[in-house]
Amino acid sequence: MTRSKGFAFATGHILAGKYEVLEFLGGGFEGEVYKIRERGTRIERAAKVFYPKRNPNNRTAARYAKKLHKLRTCPILIHYHTYETIEHQDRQVTLFISEYVEGELLRSYAKRFRDRRMPLFQAVHLLHALAVGVESIHRMGEYHGDLHSENVIVERLGLTFDLKLLDLFHWGPANRDNRHHDICSMIRIFYDVLGGQKYYSRQPDSVREICCGLKQSLIRKRFKSASDLRLHIENRNWGKT
Repeated sequence: MTRSKGFAFATGHILAGKYEVLEFLGGGFEGEVYKIRERGTRIERAAKVFYPKRNPNNRTAARYAKKLHKLRTCPILIHYHTYETIEHQDRQVTLFISEYVEGELLRSYAKRFRDRRMPLFQAVHLLHALAVGVESIHRMGEYHGDLHSENVIVERLGLTFDLKLLDLFHWGPANRDNRHHDICSMIRIFYDVLGGQKYYSRQPDSVREICCGLKQSLIRKRFKSASDLRLHIENRNWGKT
Protein backbone atom coordinates (compact mmCIF):
# COMPACT_ATOMS: atom_id res chain seq x y z
CA MET A 1 0.00 0.00 0.00
CA THR A 2 1.36 3.43 -0.93
CA ARG A 3 1.54 5.95 1.84
CA SER A 4 0.75 9.60 1.48
CA LYS A 5 2.77 12.12 3.45
CA GLY A 6 2.80 10.95 7.07
CA PHE A 7 5.03 9.55 9.78
CA ALA A 8 6.85 6.90 7.70
CA PHE A 9 8.31 5.09 10.71
CA ALA A 10 10.84 2.55 9.44
CA THR A 11 11.18 -1.06 10.53
CA GLY A 12 13.22 -1.15 13.73
CA HIS A 13 12.19 2.35 14.83
CA ILE A 14 11.47 2.52 18.58
CA LEU A 15 8.28 4.23 19.70
CA ALA A 16 7.82 5.58 23.24
CA GLY A 17 11.02 3.79 24.24
CA LYS A 18 9.27 0.42 24.41
CA TYR A 19 7.74 -0.58 21.06
CA GLU A 20 9.72 -1.73 18.03
CA VAL A 21 8.15 -1.07 14.63
CA LEU A 22 7.88 -4.30 12.62
CA GLU A 23 5.73 -3.35 9.67
CA PHE A 24 3.54 -0.61 8.23
CA LEU A 25 -0.01 -2.00 7.96
CA GLY A 26 -1.92 0.87 6.40
CA GLY A 27 -3.07 4.43 6.61
CA GLY A 28 -6.36 6.25 6.64
CA PHE A 29 -8.11 9.51 7.40
CA GLU A 30 -7.11 9.61 11.08
CA GLY A 31 -3.60 8.19 11.02
CA GLU A 32 -1.30 5.26 10.27
CA VAL A 33 -1.26 1.73 11.67
CA TYR A 34 1.87 -0.29 12.40
CA LYS A 35 2.60 -3.78 13.58
CA ILE A 36 4.83 -3.40 16.63
CA ARG A 37 6.50 -5.55 19.27
CA GLU A 38 6.85 -4.76 22.95
CA ARG A 39 10.55 -4.81 23.68
CA GLY A 40 10.16 -6.22 27.18
CA THR A 41 7.64 -9.00 26.53
CA ARG A 42 8.17 -9.61 22.77
CA ILE A 43 4.36 -9.51 22.40
CA GLU A 44 3.21 -8.29 19.00
CA ARG A 45 0.59 -5.57 19.00
CA ALA A 46 -0.79 -2.90 16.70
CA ALA A 47 -0.23 0.83 17.06
CA LYS A 48 -2.44 3.44 15.46
CA VAL A 49 -0.55 6.71 15.24
CA PHE A 50 -2.97 9.61 15.02
CA TYR A 51 -2.28 12.61 12.82
CA PRO A 52 -2.31 15.58 15.23
CA LYS A 53 -4.79 17.53 13.08
CA ARG A 54 -7.24 14.59 13.28
CA ASN A 55 -6.83 14.30 17.05
CA PRO A 56 -7.14 17.81 18.51
CA ASN A 57 -6.45 17.86 22.26
CA ASN A 58 -6.44 14.05 22.08
CA ARG A 59 -10.24 14.01 21.82
CA THR A 60 -10.44 11.50 18.95
CA ALA A 61 -8.09 8.97 20.58
CA ALA A 62 -9.76 9.32 23.98
CA ARG A 63 -13.25 8.85 22.50
CA TYR A 64 -12.03 5.82 20.55
CA ALA A 65 -10.44 4.30 23.68
CA LYS A 66 -13.58 4.80 25.79
CA LYS A 67 -15.79 3.30 23.10
CA LEU A 68 -13.62 0.20 22.66
CA HIS A 69 -13.41 -0.24 26.42
CA LYS A 70 -17.19 -0.05 26.69
CA LEU A 71 -17.50 -2.65 23.91
CA ARG A 72 -14.69 -4.90 25.19
CA THR A 73 -17.04 -7.90 25.49
CA CYS A 74 -17.94 -7.75 21.77
CA PRO A 75 -15.78 -10.48 20.21
CA ILE A 76 -15.83 -8.91 16.74
CA LEU A 77 -13.85 -5.87 17.94
CA ILE A 78 -10.14 -5.64 18.64
CA HIS A 79 -9.05 -5.26 22.27
CA TYR A 80 -7.72 -1.88 23.36
CA HIS A 81 -4.68 -1.87 25.66
CA THR A 82 -3.43 1.67 26.27
CA TYR A 83 -2.19 4.80 24.59
CA GLU A 84 1.14 6.61 24.70
CA THR A 85 2.18 10.12 23.79
CA ILE A 86 5.40 10.78 21.91
CA GLU A 87 7.01 13.82 20.35
CA HIS A 88 7.44 13.75 16.60
CA GLN A 89 8.79 16.72 14.67
CA ASP A 90 8.10 19.02 17.62
CA ARG A 91 4.47 17.91 17.93
CA GLN A 92 2.73 15.68 20.48
CA VAL A 93 1.49 12.50 18.79
CA THR A 94 -0.74 9.78 20.27
CA LEU A 95 -0.05 6.06 19.82
CA PHE A 96 -3.14 3.93 20.29
CA ILE A 97 -2.02 0.42 21.32
CA SER A 98 -4.31 -2.55 20.66
CA GLU A 99 -4.13 -6.26 19.98
CA TYR A 100 -2.59 -7.38 16.72
CA VAL A 101 -4.90 -9.64 14.74
CA GLU A 102 -3.57 -12.18 12.26
CA GLY A 103 -5.72 -12.50 9.19
CA GLU A 104 -6.47 -11.00 5.81
CA LEU A 105 -8.41 -7.91 4.87
CA LEU A 106 -11.75 -8.86 3.38
CA ARG A 107 -11.09 -6.81 0.26
CA SER A 108 -8.06 -8.91 -0.72
CA TYR A 109 -9.63 -12.15 0.54
CA ALA A 110 -12.68 -11.75 -1.71
CA LYS A 111 -10.50 -11.11 -4.76
CA ARG A 112 -8.95 -14.57 -4.51
CA PHE A 113 -12.16 -16.25 -5.68
CA ARG A 114 -13.00 -17.00 -9.28
CA ASP A 115 -14.07 -13.83 -11.10
CA ARG A 116 -13.01 -11.99 -7.93
CA ARG A 117 -16.33 -12.66 -6.23
CA MET A 118 -17.40 -14.97 -3.45
CA PRO A 119 -19.82 -17.88 -3.93
CA LEU A 120 -23.27 -17.26 -2.46
CA PHE A 121 -22.89 -19.83 0.33
CA GLN A 122 -19.76 -18.18 1.70
CA ALA A 123 -21.08 -14.65 1.18
CA VAL A 124 -24.19 -15.48 3.24
CA HIS A 125 -22.04 -16.86 6.06
CA LEU A 126 -19.90 -13.73 5.91
CA LEU A 127 -22.95 -11.48 6.17
CA HIS A 128 -24.31 -13.54 9.05
CA ALA A 129 -21.02 -13.22 10.96
CA LEU A 130 -21.09 -9.46 10.38
CA ALA A 131 -24.70 -9.19 11.50
CA VAL A 132 -24.03 -11.16 14.70
CA GLY A 133 -21.02 -8.98 15.52
CA VAL A 134 -22.67 -5.66 14.77
CA GLU A 135 -25.79 -6.75 16.64
CA SER A 136 -23.68 -7.10 19.79
CA ILE A 137 -22.37 -3.54 19.31
CA HIS A 138 -25.86 -2.12 18.79
CA ARG A 139 -27.22 -3.95 21.84
CA MET A 140 -24.70 -2.05 23.95
CA GLY A 141 -26.05 1.24 22.62
CA GLU A 142 -23.22 1.96 20.18
CA TYR A 143 -22.46 1.77 16.45
CA HIS A 144 -19.37 1.14 14.34
CA GLY A 145 -19.70 3.93 11.80
CA ASP A 146 -17.09 2.87 9.25
CA LEU A 147 -17.84 -0.61 7.92
CA HIS A 148 -16.24 -1.50 4.60
CA SER A 149 -14.09 -4.27 3.17
CA GLU A 150 -10.81 -2.68 4.28
CA ASN A 151 -12.00 -2.49 7.89
CA VAL A 152 -12.93 -6.19 8.12
CA ILE A 153 -10.29 -8.84 8.84
CA VAL A 154 -11.03 -12.46 8.00
CA GLU A 155 -9.29 -14.11 10.92
CA ARG A 156 -10.37 -17.72 10.32
CA LEU A 157 -12.67 -19.60 8.01
CA GLY A 158 -14.16 -22.93 9.06
CA LEU A 159 -17.83 -23.72 9.31
CA THR A 160 -18.34 -19.98 9.43
CA PHE A 161 -16.23 -16.81 9.54
CA ASP A 162 -14.30 -15.39 12.46
CA LEU A 163 -14.10 -11.67 11.80
CA LYS A 164 -12.53 -8.65 13.43
CA LEU A 165 -13.57 -5.07 12.72
CA LEU A 166 -10.97 -2.34 12.57
CA ASP A 167 -11.46 1.29 13.46
CA LEU A 168 -14.61 3.02 14.60
CA PHE A 169 -15.87 6.35 13.38
CA HIS A 170 -17.79 8.92 15.39
CA TRP A 171 -20.64 10.44 13.41
CA GLY A 172 -22.42 11.70 16.50
CA PRO A 173 -24.81 10.10 18.99
CA ALA A 174 -25.59 6.39 18.82
CA ASN A 175 -29.02 6.99 17.35
CA ARG A 176 -31.19 4.99 14.97
CA ASP A 177 -29.75 6.68 11.88
CA ASN A 178 -26.17 5.78 12.77
CA ARG A 179 -27.10 2.19 13.59
CA HIS A 180 -28.99 1.98 10.31
CA HIS A 181 -25.87 3.24 8.53
CA ASP A 182 -24.10 0.14 9.88
CA ILE A 183 -26.87 -2.11 8.50
CA CYS A 184 -26.65 -0.51 5.05
CA SER A 185 -22.87 -0.83 5.14
CA MET A 186 -23.05 -4.55 5.94
CA ILE A 187 -25.43 -5.09 3.05
CA ARG A 188 -23.15 -3.08 0.76
CA ILE A 189 -20.26 -5.39 1.72
CA PHE A 190 -22.45 -8.40 0.88
CA TYR A 191 -23.39 -6.82 -2.46
CA ASP A 192 -19.75 -6.08 -3.32
CA VAL A 193 -18.28 -9.49 -2.44
CA LEU A 194 -20.92 -11.09 -4.70
CA GLY A 195 -19.64 -9.06 -7.63
CA GLY A 196 -21.42 -5.73 -7.26
CA GLN A 197 -23.48 -4.10 -9.99
CA LYS A 198 -21.94 -6.21 -12.76
CA TYR A 199 -23.57 -9.39 -11.43
CA TYR A 200 -26.54 -8.02 -9.52
CA SER A 201 -29.14 -8.65 -12.23
CA ARG A 202 -28.16 -12.33 -12.22
CA GLN A 203 -28.46 -12.76 -8.47
CA PRO A 204 -31.27 -14.94 -7.07
CA ASP A 205 -34.27 -13.51 -5.26
CA SER A 206 -32.66 -14.35 -1.91
CA VAL A 207 -29.86 -11.88 -2.58
CA ARG A 208 -32.11 -9.15 -3.93
CA GLU A 209 -34.40 -9.51 -0.91
CA ILE A 210 -31.45 -8.46 1.22
CA CYS A 211 -29.74 -5.91 -1.01
CA CYS A 212 -32.93 -4.07 -2.04
CA GLY A 213 -30.99 -2.56 -4.93
CA LEU A 214 -28.96 -0.73 -2.25
CA LYS A 215 -31.87 1.66 -1.75
CA GLN A 216 -31.53 2.79 1.84
CA SER A 217 -35.24 3.54 2.26
CA LEU A 218 -36.09 -0.05 1.29
CA ILE A 219 -33.35 -1.50 3.50
CA ARG A 220 -34.55 0.61 6.42
CA LYS A 221 -38.12 -0.65 5.92
CA ARG A 222 -37.09 -4.32 5.66
CA PHE A 223 -34.39 -4.40 8.35
CA LYS A 224 -35.08 -2.09 11.24
CA SER A 225 -32.20 -3.55 13.25
CA ALA A 226 -29.14 -5.77 12.93
CA SER A 227 -31.21 -8.42 14.71
CA ASP A 228 -33.79 -8.28 11.89
CA LEU A 229 -31.02 -8.91 9.36
CA ARG A 230 -29.57 -11.78 11.37
CA LEU A 231 -32.96 -13.44 11.81
CA HIS A 232 -33.76 -13.05 8.14
CA ILE A 233 -30.56 -14.90 7.23
CA GLU A 234 -31.19 -17.62 9.81
CA ASN A 235 -34.80 -18.22 8.86
CA ARG A 236 -34.53 -17.95 5.06
CA ASN A 237 -34.82 -21.27 3.20
CA TRP A 238 -31.53 -21.02 1.32
CA GLY A 239 -32.32 -24.18 -0.60
CA LYS A 240 -34.81 -22.05 -2.52
CA THR A 241 -32.82 -19.11 -3.74
